[in-house]
This record gives sequence, C-alpha cells and structure tokens, in this order.
Amino acid sequence: MRTDTGQIVYLADYRPTDFVLERVDLTFELHPTETKVDARLIFHRRKGTDNKAPLVLDGDELSLAGLLLDQAEVPAEQYEATAESLTVRDLPESAPFELTITTIINPEANTQLMGLYRTGSIYCTQCEAEGFRRITYFPDRPDVLAPYTVNIIADKAANPLLLSNGNFLGGAGYGEGKHFAAWFDPHPKPSYLFALVAGDLGVVEDTFVTMSGREVALKIYVEHGKEPRAAYAMDALKRSMKWDEERFGREYDLDIFMIVAVSDFNMGAMENKGLNIFNDKYVLADPEIATDADYANIEAIIAHEYFHNWTGNRITCRDWFQLCLKEGLTVYRDHEFSADQRSRPVKRIAEVRHLKSEQFPEDGGPLAHPVRPTKYREINNFYTTTVYEKGSEVTRMIATLLGRDLFKKGMDLYFDHHDGQAVTIEDFIKCFEDVSCRDLTQFSLWYHQAGTPLVTASGSYDAGDKTFTLSLEQMVPATPGQTAKEPMHIPLRMALFAEDGAVLMPTSVTGAELTDDVLHLTERAQSVVFHGIPSRPVLSLNRSFSTPINLQFSQSAKDLALIARYEADHFARWQALIDLGLPNLLQAARDARQGIPVTCDAAFVDALLAAANDESLEPAFRAQALALPSEADIARELGGNNDPDAIHAGRQAILALIAEAGKEIFAALYDSMQTPGPFSPDAASAGRRALRNAALTYLSQSDNAPARAKAAYDAANNMTDLSAALTILAHRFPETVEAKAALENFHDRFAENALVIDKWFAIQAAIPGAATLERIQGLIETPLFKRTNPNRMRALVGTFAFANPTGFGRADGAGYRFLAQEILDIDQRNPQLAARILTSMRSWRLLEPVRADHARSALMQIERAGALSTDVRDIVDRILKE
Repeated sequence: MRTDTGQIVYLADYRPTDFVLERVDLTFELHPTETKVDARLIFHRRKGTDNKAPLVLDGDELSLAGLLLDQAEVPAEQYEATAESLTVRDLPESAPFELTITTIINPEANTQLMGLYRTGSIYCTQCEAEGFRRITYFPDRPDVLAPYTVNIIADKAANPLLLSNGNFLGGAGYGEGKHFAAWFDPHPKPSYLFALVAGDLGVVEDTFVTMSGREVALKIYVEHGKEPRAAYAMDALKRSMKWDEERFGREYDLDIFMIVAVSDFNMGAMENKGLNIFNDKYVLADPEIATDADYANIEAIIAHEYFHNWTGNRITCRDWFQLCLKEGLTVYRDHEFSADQRSRPVKRIAEVRHLKSEQFPEDGGPLAHPVRPTKYREINNFYTTTVYEKGSEVTRMIATLLGRDLFKKGMDLYFDHHDGQAVTIEDFIKCFEDVSCRDLTQFSLWYHQAGTPLVTASGSYDAGDKTFTLSLEQMVPATPGQTAKEPMHIPLRMALFAEDGAVLMPTSVTGAELTDDVLHLTERAQSVVFHGIPSRPVLSLNRSFSTPINLQFSQSAKDLALIARYEADHFARWQALIDLGLPNLLQAARDARQGIPVTCDAAFVDALLAAANDESLEPAFRAQALALPSEADIARELGGNNDPDAIHAGRQAILALIAEAGKEIFAALYDSMQTPGPFSPDAASAGRRALRNAALTYLSQSDNAPARAKAAYDAANNMTDLSAALTILAHRFPETVEAKAALENFHDRFAENALVIDKWFAIQAAIPGAATLERIQGLIETPLFKRTNPNRMRALVGTFAFANPTGFGRADGAGYRFLAQEILDIDQRNPQLAARILTSMRSWRLLEPVRADHARSALMQIERAGALSTDVRDIVDRILKE
C-alpha cells in the first residue's frame, strides 16, 4: 500500500514531458503471482528541452528486473530504480532511442484493484488514473499518447481468452500448453486507457453497421452461464452507437468493440479504447435479478463508456485537472441519450435529485472544489460529483446559452480541431466562442469557482404601467481556498403565467438580455422589467433547472399550485410541488424535535394528490411527484444543528398525513398500475411499476400494512416489485413476522447470485434506527459477506454510511466509530474504496453538537492512525480542516 507522501500537484506547474513517446510494445507472460512484463518504448527528446535532462518514469510498488537501451544492457551507474520511479541518464540528444523495461508483478496480491490484478480466475486491468505505473515504469500521464502493440502469453487451458485494446492481429500456440495473442491499437492513447483481460469467459456476439457502411463486431464477455443476462446491455450498446452517429455525427473507429464484465471492480466501468471493462452490476440483467433502476443504469453506463470513445479517448485530457472535460462532457452526453430513450422531464428530475443530494453538499462543505481544480494531493479523490455532475451541468448551460444548432457546431469544431490531442478546458470553450462569436470569459468562471451560487429573487407588478419588475441578486459562497468570488453568468429559463394558466409574453424587456425564454443574470444585482404584462403574472423561474443554483424566491402556495397545475415544463411542475412541500418537512423536523404534533398545509397535500391522480401525466412523473425530499435533502435545507431522529420522525409524520388524506387514491393507483403480461424493462412499464410502488409506500402507513406488503412481496414476479415490497417490510416493520420471513426467503432464493445479495445487504443497511448497527455487525460475520469485494462493501458499509442517517448517526456515536474502524481496515487493502466511503462524513459539522463531537472524534481516530494511504489521508485532512 502506498502511504501518504504529502506531495501536492498544482495546475500551474504543468509542463510537457522532456521526451516524446513514439510507440509502445508490451509483452505479458501471465502468471498468477509472477507475471513478466516487457515494455519496449521508443522515445525521442522533445525540441527545446535540456539535452542533458534524464528520462524519469513513474512506478508504484515496482521492482526492476531488466533494462536495455537500444537492446544493450544499461550500466548500473546510468540509471536509478526505486519502487516509485526509474531515472535513466545520458540518453541520445536527438535520435530516437529504444528502452526495454522488464518488471515482475503479482496480480493475485494486488488488492488495490489498480494496475493488473486477478478477480477470481480472470486477469483484469484498471489503469485510470495512475494504475499503469503498477504494471511497468512509464510516463504515466494523460498527455503522453502513443499507438500500442500488445502480445499476451498465457496458459491456454486456464486462459483461452486473451484480450487487449484495438484490433486483433492474430494468435497461435506458444510452446507446451501455452498460446499467445497480439493486438494493435492504431489510435494514439494515454496509458490510463490501456486494458488487458485474460481468462475463461462466455461471450455474447452481435454486429453493428456504421453510418459509412463498416461492419463492427460487438462482443460482451461474462461468466459462463450468464450470457442471456447480457442481452439488454448489447441492445443498449447498439442504441448508443446509433444515437451518437445521429446526434453528434460520431462513428466508431475500430473493427471490434468489446465489453468485459467482472465482479471485483472499484468503479462502475472503464472506457479503455475498444475494450471496456465493467463492474458486472452494470451489464447483467433479467427480470429475476434486476430492478427497473438497474436496467436504466445499465443503459446509461453502457452509453457513457461508449461515448467516451470520442469525448475522452480520441480527444483526451492534457492533465488530470481537465478531468471534467471528458467526464462532465460525457455525463452530459449520456444524460441526453437517456432523456431521448426514456422521458426527458423524468430523467431531468432524477438528475437534479442526484445533483442536490450529492453535489450540493460537496460544494457546500470541506471537500468543495472547482469543476476544474487547481491542485490535488491524490487524483483518485477528484472523481467527484462536482467533476461529473456539475461538469455536466456546465456543458448543459453552454447548450442553453448557444442553442441547439450553435452547440452542435461547437462540438463539431471541437471534434475536427482536436482529434488525437490532449486538450484543456480553454480549448473546449474556444470552439464555442468561435462558432457563436460570443465572449465566454465570464461564463468560464463556472469551471474555476467552487460553491453553489445563491440567487435571490423578488417580483412586483405595476398594474398602471403594465410592467412586472424582477429583482435578482447572486452570491457565491466562500469555499476552501476561495474566499472572494466574482459574479457568474447565470442563464435562467423562465415563463410568466396568468391566473388561468395562459402564458404571458412581454412586449419588451429592459435590464437584462432575454434570449427566447432564457434570462441572463450577469451582475451581482439586476432589476429586470417586463413591459406589456396585462395582469399580475406568476413567475416560473429556473425552468428545467437551467442553472445549478440555490434559488431563494418566496412564492405563495397559490402561485406554486398554479405552476404545479399549468406549467408545460414538467420539471418546473415537480419543482413547484417540492417548493410547496419542503417548508412542511422542515417545520415537521423542528416540531418533532420539540415534541410538537406535526401538521401539513392542505394546499401541499391537495396539489400532491392532484398530481398523483392526474391521468394526463405519465406514471413515471407521478411517481417522482410522490417521492418526498429525502432526509438528507431536509438536513441540507435545515443548514445546521441537525438531529437525524427528528428529521426522520417529522418526515414519517408528513408521509402518514398524506397517506391518510389520499388512501382511496393510493389504493386505486396500486390496483390500476399493474403491468399486464410478461415483464418488460421499457420506460412506460417501468413508470407504471414506479407509481404502483409509490402508492404501496403510502399504503404501508395504514392499518394491516405488514400483511399488505408481504402479500405484494409474495405476488411479485420481478425484482423491482420484490425489492420494493421487501424494503417496505424491512424499513417500516423490521421486527414483524412478515419482514423476517421475507428477508429469509430473499436470502435463500438468491444466495448464489452476488448482485441480488448485494441488494439484500443494502436494504438491511438502510433500516432506520439505532438497532441497525448491531444488525450490520452480525451481517459482517455471515458467510456471504466478502470484505475483498467492493460491491459488497459498498452495499453494506457504504449504504449504512451514506443512506441511513438515523442508524449511522445514532446519538451515542457508535455508528461513526464503527465506520472509522472499517475505513482503517479497508484502507489496508483498497485505499480508493476506503476514501470514497469516508466522504460520507463530509457534512459532520451540520450535526447537532453531541453528534458532531462524536463524528469529529471518529475522524480524529482515522487521522491519528500511523499508516494511512494518500487517498484516505487527503480526505480526512480536508474534512477536519477548519
């Protein structure tokens, strides 16, 4: 394990390498514990550099077994090798030279799951961000691009399958019992995109004909016997390829595209050129094991990794500070794909829910950083929701500012000008400036300033002048390392409505630029006047969440109800319902803490039930409308001195009041939303199931609820309904006979299916209440719990820390102490996983004082540990920093 070095990398220190890498030839002789790697690298010295500068290559826990320069052994005095670097001196000043490096590595002992490792009997790689240096000494940075030739030699019986990036050159026998395969990737790529897979796997095969008429072989490799469960992934892949051609004009560029599904993987998936490696939870699906959410995730993540072929692979990052240039941009592309495949407003609601629950707390806490950071201590810790989700929002805002046509022209220019290059945010922005003739300097602050802007709005109507005046003010809060902030360019989609729901169109607007329905806020404070407004308007502001801001805009319940009823923008309808409900939930938390009976405004209940019962709205939207803000959302809005028990009790009381008021509606929805016929993962069927299970959630507040939920569990013919009923039983009635029977049945039925058992662990980890910690400690001791599997650790420990405020945040601090012990244990094997789970503690300062003290003590326990990885040390130091 790498322990903390304290080294900080700064964007300002970037400079190109002294040597240019021309090509890479790799030969692997695979062995579980002694894999031999020969790396033949051809360099030449970059013009303008010091002719005496040595070549310095990165390593990580490496041991040099051989070093040749132009096929001659390098004298010991000419180089220096450590576990972390290889320095070679006295190299040719102008002519290219060939360096051959031999290392011996142990894939079986690689529990970090970075570099080359073994998962079961499968050899697998993960090289992003800095995993390639665990394979061989190398200039392991994203701006070093070269074509790769890869030769793989292995035991034929154990490893009939030998895969790497690019096109297959051929293979044959190689001595007794062995064989080899050769691959060539003609497209220059950085080392983080290298991939190798070897072992014995089943395959699902298909083909895709590109828009230019080329036939591409498609192959998805899975464990034997699981091939039928890859059918949906293959379908999603083909739809992704077609969509990228139609929407962005991007055609696939190799003869073959491969996906390999493995069970031990730190990430969701990895976009290695032509050979994507996936966590198997994002490939395998059938009605028995996968929920509708699983199907949607598979579709989105297959698309995301495929879309990286152009936004990330063909055009990559100059350095890791530009990470959002591939991740944020590609998240935007996969969001658009999913919106086109399913329901655009429902997809947008889901995106914003995720953004507010994950990225907003990150932006408002000790881990806040700009979309493009200026420094890092451990790059793995910057694969964050800020880089991915806020980065996507920034791309979305560019599309909003420019409009669909100019945005498409900007993307075309970006692809044309920068294909095969490692580029920066500035290169990306300039393409849009060039096609639009618009100065995007102020807009670019979205990349450079951390924090979620707060926009305060107020309006007044002058009947005599027939004008509506909108006063806007923006403020970007101070964040770590950034105290003074400049005004942002904030594009706000908006509409004005009359009392009868008709849209009001102004004759003119003064005080701000208004493009179509987009109002441009560019100053700290602006007063915008809409002329020619015949009656007092109701303002719908930040439609479709056009900008990721906190909006402070006081509107009456009547006005919000009007928006919830008439808005053509269904996201704005949903937001109006949230704005109606949130004050009730905040007050309920306060009342529950003081022991005051909880009440709920009739206007909110009426609007919510009206939306639930409105058959003109798609079921998926109605299900989203019925999903109240989470306990984490309520805690974020309360802003501090938070008591998780009071928040939970208040929210449950509001649920009960809505359930009682709408019991007939919910009973009717539960009966009417059954999906006839065999299971289908299509969006319409998924929406009906979502609404039916939302109704069941409210019905579980009534009498005889355990029996009703158990009947739903027994009748379920798909994993969506089964897990929904089990969640209700376990979370609402954990000690009942019905809940215990259902949990036991689920365990026995799916004990051999790791992905489904992960759900079993996660459902129990999220059971509210202090007693859940003891349940988790018992589950850890069961035979099904595997500490070495990241999915299993995330399902139990991660779910407990991220998704169980009352259990994790129990008043005696035992939950925090438990996590501290787990983090220290995980860190010994898998620092990346440990650091990510530790981020669950980022908002500890918002807790009430007793819990905050317990949380701080747990963090100090981690901080005082002697040997911490760089990953964990970085996170704990930033979380504790005043």
